[in-house]
Amino acid sequence: MKLRSIELALPDPAGAAAFMTHIWGMAPAEVRGDTHYLRGSGPFPYLVAFEKADDEFVRSTTFACTAEELSGLRQRIADAGWPARPTRSEDPGEGEGILVELPEGEILRFLVGAEDVEPIAGRDLPVKLTHVVFNSADAEASGHAVEDVLGFRVSDRTKGMVFVRCNDSHHSTAFARAGFSSLNHIAFEMTDIDAVMRGIGRLRDSKLAPAWGPGRHGPGANVYAYYIAPFGPVIEFSTAVEKVPDDYRVGAPKDWIWPPNRIDQWGISDKDFEGLRVAEERFRFRRDWDAAPIGN
Repeated sequence: MKLRSIELALPDPAGAAAFMTHIWGMAPAEVRGDTHYLRGSGPFPYLVAFEKADDEFVRSTTFACTAEELSGLRQRIADAGWPARPTRSEDPGEGEGILVELPEGEILRFLVGAEDVEPIAGRDLPVKLTHVVFNSADAEASGHAVEDVLGFRVSDRTKGMVFVRCNDSHHSTAFARAGFSSLNHIAFEMTDIDAVMRGIGRLRDSKLAPAWGPGRHGPGANVYAYYIAPFGPVIEFSTAVEKVPDDYRVGAPKDWIWPPNRIDQWGISDKDFEGLRVAEERFRFRRDWDAAPIGN
């Protein structure tokens, strides 16, 4: 299974797309009606969709899976009684599968048969999404729920997050211990550390400074630089997320304690705690569809 894309609704999709292509460094994919699709250099048809709406919210987060994986998901989701429905994608790449609402309102979409596209050149394009992190009122319960029902696996627990994987990448999502439910941030996988640093320089040219970073995380060991996008959400340059084996030992908060005045491995990054907190509360979740039988 692979994390593929995130679909956001907001009042000015064209403005968001302009920032992400001209400054952040993505490539345009398609425009369908009022929805702008942006891609990276990899084979996914798009990584981010911006849909026009009166309000800001997360429409869905999409995973590409196999028919066998989808069959197992259908059975476990039906058994759990989570709201879900069959879906056929009208986005680039198409595909069909299911939409499901998690206990705290997150909407995930699982698709089979979605078509890939030819990779494109661009050393400063993101390759793919590396993770989408959600704020959670009860991160522990969310971690257990996606393990039991979605078949994901918890990789690490810290005092701030529960990190969860759907393949051998340390985390494709995580649940932050925030006390509320919303989008925490979207992370874009860059080719290497130089691409991350060039991205920081490119945003500096536009008078934009990181809200956190650059630095190197503990869990996942990825290099990072976080920004608060002008259109609202927190977005991250990331690279070199750790690959973990099936028998990876799940870390506990006591395993991830930094020395005083440090918040990452390198110990050089500052963090705009208040600015990030405000941005992390903006994009909530909304289910505007009715549940329907999904089969098994």
